[in-house]
Amino acid sequence: LEAIEKASKKGGLDFIDLSLLTDGLSAEREQKITIDAAYRYLATPKRRFIVADVPGHEQYTRNMATGASLANLAIIMVDAQKGLLPQSKRHLFISSLLGVRHVLVAINKMDLANYDQNVFEKIKDDFSAFLAKLNIPDIAFIPVSSLKGDMIVERSANMPWYQGATALNYLESVEIANDINLLDFRMPVQLVIRPDQNFRGYAGRIEGGTIRVGERVKILPSGHITRIESILIDGKKQSYAFSPQNVILALHDEVDASRGDMIVRENNLPEIGNKFETTVCWMKEEPLLEHKRFILKQTTRTCRCFVDKILYKIDTDSLHRQDCSALNQN
Repeated sequence: LEAIEKASKKGGLDFIDLSLLTDGLSAEREQKITIDAAYRYLATPKRRFIVADVPGHEQYTRNMATGASLANLAIIMVDAQKGLLPQSKRHLFISSLLGVRHVLVAINKMDLANYDQNVFEKIKDDFSAFLAKLNIPDIAFIPVSSLKGDMIVERSANMPWYQGATALNYLESVEIANDINLLDFRMPVQLVIRPDQNFRGYAGRIEGGTIRVGERVKILPSGHITRIESILIDGKKQSYAFSPQNVILALHDEVDASRGDMIVRENNLPEIGNKFETTVCWMKEEPLLEHKRFILKQTTRTCRCFVDKILYKIDTDSLHRQDCSALNQN
């Protein structure tokens, strides 16, 4: 904080600019905007957090998508004087596309709006109408002033009309455990562990479901069936493992499995095919064209693919589908 305080004074500010905690690039500090995704770690007595600070400017949307791809929860910062903007809609749509199930809409700069409840309610109504079209099950609205500290950690005497949680209260109490798929066991093989002739293990991150010692599993794509002989987590034997733990699985039979294969429960198989539809967020300056070839990476496996047809693009402002033959960046 001492370094940030000095940098704030050097920039002619009479307050501590906390944006400098995450805006570390010289270009970010000069232009006073966020360009790249920055990750910071913090903890409270109730929960540990990894904060991904991502840019709001349209030019850097791909950096926002990169940060959101790993998030359990998205905080959408809204200027109380400007309300719902196209870029806020874009970020909400991308969050929904990436499977973010919890969104906190923080209506900021309430001090500049004289802490007016009507301003808060109008923005909340505008956002609610747009969010009704998206698949985001948990949405919260909190009026805040990040500069003054209103409703960030402590309750605010300036907004007695708001009786909900503070931003920190919400972040500490939001339930994310139920977001994990504990039904469909999927473990892509990251590495084969063979320290000696007496042990062969398959290391990887459990992407979904649970597994126990003794359960029957199938190796894909070969189709070999075996059962779990042992489970190692941090070098210790366990009888049970679940997503998203990193584990080493030892199998009862000496089956042929390597990096890129997937271990699944015998009677719970993923859908298998060589043609599928997907929604993409295009990040490259060169447009995406039909019949163009790519390398597709799914967990630890890669294969060649090509785009057969572009069905439509989505206007993130209206969410309407539009015919097109190419997808451009942003």
